[in-house]
Amino acid sequence: MKINSLLIRLAVVPLAVAVTLAAQDLREFEKHVTEFTLANGLHFIVLERHQAPVVSFHTYVNAGSVDDPKGKTGVAHMFEHMAFKGTDSIGSTDPVAEKAALADVERRYDQLEAEQNKLEKANSIRLKALREALDAAIDKADSYTIDNLYPRIIEENGGVGMNAETSEDSTKYFYNFPANRVELWFYLESARFLKPVPRQFYKERSVVREERRMRTESDPQGKLFEQLLAAALTAHPYRNPPVGWASDIENLRVQDARDFFARYYVAGNITISIVGDVDAKRMKALAEEYFGRIPKRPLPPLVTTVEPEQEGPRRVEVQSPAQPIELLAYHRPDQNDKDDPAFDVVASLLSGGRTSILYKDMVRDKQIALAAGTDATIPGGKYPGLFLFYLVPAQGHTLAENEKELDAQLAKFQQEKVDDASLARVKTKTRAGLIRQLDSNSGLAQLLATYHVNYGDWRKLFTAIEDIDKVTVDDVQRVAKKYFTPENRTIAQTYQPAAVKEGGK
Repeated sequence: MKINSLLIRLAVVPLAVAVTLAAQDLREFEKHVTEFTLANGLHFIVLERHQAPVVSFHTYVNAGSVDDPKGKTGVAHMFEHMAFKGTDSIGSTDPVAEKAALADVERRYDQLEAEQNKLEKANSIRLKALREALDAAIDKADSYTIDNLYPRIIEENGGVGMNAETSEDSTKYFYNFPANRVELWFYLESARFLKPVPRQFYKERSVVREERRMRTESDPQGKLFEQLLAAALTAHPYRNPPVGWASDIENLRVQDARDFFARYYVAGNITISIVGDVDAKRMKALAEEYFGRIPKRPLPPLVTTVEPEQEGPRRVEVQSPAQPIELLAYHRPDQNDKDDPAFDVVASLLSGGRTSILYKDMVRDKQIALAAGTDATIPGGKYPGLFLFYLVPAQGHTLAENEKELDAQLAKFQQEKVDDASLARVKTKTRAGLIRQLDSNSGLAQLLATYHVNYGDWRKLFTAIEDIDKVTVDDVQRVAKKYFTPENRTIAQTYQPAAVKEGGK
């Protein structure tokens, strides 16, 4: 569980009272929630909040980059881009002519790939002609496109906050509408999952490739994090970046996106939450009318690859002229493990603000670090992943010095139990951070769908507080001893080229 994504406003009440109030609030909250599942398997969660005439919608597809086929990394993210391109009736000046033109693009691309696959025997003159023919076919298909019509319809009808996100475990689509436009949302959202059209696919492929270049290849932190995952995870697809590996992106085809959509965008693999000024009965009727059109299909398989146990420390270095950074990752179990709440408490004790152990020792007192922090769950929680530490040395101090001090603090953390007052303070702070997103319709919509999918019940939003409260000092020490071991650790750090070091002297 990602602790800072939940919350109930109980930060200042005693622990025992907090649990009681959480249960009371849950019972009150449930009165306003309606759940139903369509015959095709698509699940809806509706929360009525009539304070303002607005509604937030959150569509959660239980598929992300962890589900990308081998050699096709980035395809989950690629389809997310396609989902904004419209449908057979939205986004084209001539759908019939466009369909033929898009088919011609794929035919031309097949011819080009066939020649390229001849490798050294490929005819360079023919390759040039095939590329030109493909470019011309793409231009013709694009000529039928009405650019950005789908998002423009949303904006012209008062929609705000329209966006999407592809992570390792999921793909999410969300935006907000005036309450008098809810039926338009039902039409637009169901249509793009019923009859999506992969128009401008290769243009968007170039956009995604540039996104990777900017966020990973040109970003020392992005590059370092990618190398950390690749070193720490040797088998599990969590090692693959959501944006995809460069060569995979460059070779993605329309059929790859279609295959991914057909396999993972099945109704039973989608959860939709609706929060705001709505009537639950009407939402159910509209859901059946619009989303009931989506055919029922079998659920996709889960990832079966299990990461082998790490049997020794690993280290990887990435050259960078920028500020030195070090990442240290320890293998940990998934979000449904009994120790998941303990990992969140450990993270808060070690790096949760200015009263945390690492901040006081490394940043405030010894002043050897500009930052020393943790992330309890990376890159995702559906499958076993990693517990992350990050270190940024202060000027005049080194990564080696910071790493040595972190090791000393972790050894002390493992040997000496934290005091009850520190644990209580962290729990109080955690509760104060648990549900701030519930202050907004959009935050609620996200959390309801996310917790339903990940834990089988949105009520985990409330019961998670009790799970945190049950964590003891013994749990904290046991988890630290069990998982923070040298043989379970992977380190990724940057190093500066010799020329930069000499120039800085």
